[in-house]
Amino acid sequence: MTFAGLATFASIFLIGSMLLTWVVLNYLRRKAILDMPNHRSSHAVPTPRGGGLAVTPLLIVLVAVVFAFTDVSAIGEWLMLAACAGLGLLSWLDDRHDLSAAKRFALQFVAVIIGMLALDKPVLGGLVPMWLDHVLVVLAWVWFINLFNFMDGIDGITGVEAGSIGLGIFVLALFVPLPQFIGLGYIGLGILAIMIGFLIWNWHPAKLFLGDVGSIPLGFILGWLLLKVASEGAWAIALILPSYYLFDATFTLIKRALRREKIWQAHREHFYQKATQRGFSHARVSLMILVSNLILIAICFAQSDTPGWMRVIAALLVVLGLVGMMVRMPVRETPGT
Repeated sequence: MTFAGLATFASIFLIGSMLLTWVVLNYLRRKAILDMPNHRSSHAVPTPRGGGLAVTPLLIVLVAVVFAFTDVSAIGEWLMLAACAGLGLLSWLDDRHDLSAAKRFALQFVAVIIGMLALDKPVLGGLVPMWLDHVLVVLAWVWFINLFNFMDGIDGITGVEAGSIGLGIFVLALFVPLPQFIGLGYIGLGILAIMIGFLIWNWHPAKLFLGDVGSIPLGFILGWLLLKVASEGAWAIALILPSYYLFDATFTLIKRALRREKIWQAHREHFYQKATQRGFSHARVSLMILVSNLILIAICFAQSDTPGWMRVIAALLVVLGLVGMMVRMPVRETPGT
């Protein structure tokens, strides 16, 4: 596809996201579907929740279009997409009626097991027996879905993270234009466009939140994309692109588990939450994450002959630097941020 074609493709999803999110915002306001502030919240006023009603259908349409135009004929990919739609419906019910954690996890495992049909190669590169590869991938995928949901706690953060991962996968397709990456690159570009359109409404101060109906399916699709990239040999890139979310969520949840706290309950102990508690605005924290993510993308592609493990170490240092700034850097906010 030419530059003009890529720009048109991205523009369709960006404008569609911006307009559909506006429609959903008006619907949520009319129905008074609001996220009410409490002592664990990072917002102070009631805010519509359910922006995923715009993001998730666009995400499913995006992947379906790419599958259709890249001649994806395997039933596994389409079943994976159906599982994503099912997760979206489940998550909307959870947003409205607070389903039990057991039901949520059980249905997420079902969706991921179905989604495994869309992975036709071992993700761990044959390092372990195939059955163990499958077990570890299922556990990792379910964890990624939930950490993506856990981390969606301030204005702009998930739009920035998802858009950055999409951008990284698009750049991968540009740098390594192999057939197995081309379709993934289109999906990455589409996710970037959808997230930019959503961020127009979700940037601080947010006019609406994504909700589980958005963050859960988004984590599911991004998890599949990263696992697909890893199964094609680019395991370091699959680890580096989401490394801030992976580190913050995993570190925080392990710490809470060791204190025997209910890790599935809402809290305010993630590093990005500590930064806002110290006085950084939501916009400033999200921008810090964006800049760090751009550096992570550069690490992925700066030196093609650098071993993957060295890139992962470099990414970890970037993430540790970001976390250090969140909890140590003096707060000097400027008006409007």
